[in-house]
Amino acid sequence: MAKEQHRIEHSALLLVDIQNDFCEGGSLAVPDASDILPPVNKLISKAQAAGQTIIASRDWHTVDHASFEARGGPWPPHCIQDTPGAKFHPELLLPDDAIRVSKGTGFDTDAYSAFDGTQLGNFLSRRGIRHLTIVGLALDVCVRATVLDALDKGFSVELFEAGTRAAKPEEAQDILEELQLAGASVH
Repeated sequence: MAKEQHRIEHSALLLVDIQNDFCEGGSLAVPDASDILPPVNKLISKAQAAGQTIIASRDWHTVDHASFEARGGPWPPHCIQDTPGAKFHPELLLPDDAIRVSKGTGFDTDAYSAFDGTQLGNFLSRRGIRHLTIVGLALDVCVRATVLDALDKGFSVELFEAGTRAAKPEEAQDILEELQLAGASVH
């Protein structure tokens, strides 16, 4: 029991980019994205009950962002600041006191990981957090980058497969195996 309590006290739930533009009907929709909402909401409820820190990252792009096709980037416009597409999915039961982390906010730099240019690593370290449970969208893009960065920064990582979907579903299994080999625990 003491070991479990220690893990809970030093753990956080990290929700990666569960935003309207990445869900069905969005400008960069991930197939079956809304299927993650019931298991993610259960994790949120458990984390709240345990008093864990809950963090939600989001793409928060400028209108003329470098990642957009019009600027030579690979993506259509998505998650533009203060637009409906940038909002968290309405069925995501995100608590009011969840920490919100905005990434990709500059005109000329992109950010896939929730750690890219956000000081998230420092925030977690100040709070004594050493273990992250990670879910979100998309497995093969921002979730992958976030998990790899978290591991690189020395965090232990648990990735819940039911709480993520890939933009390219045919690559999901390879990504899960890559993350396991890198040191993440996948459930």
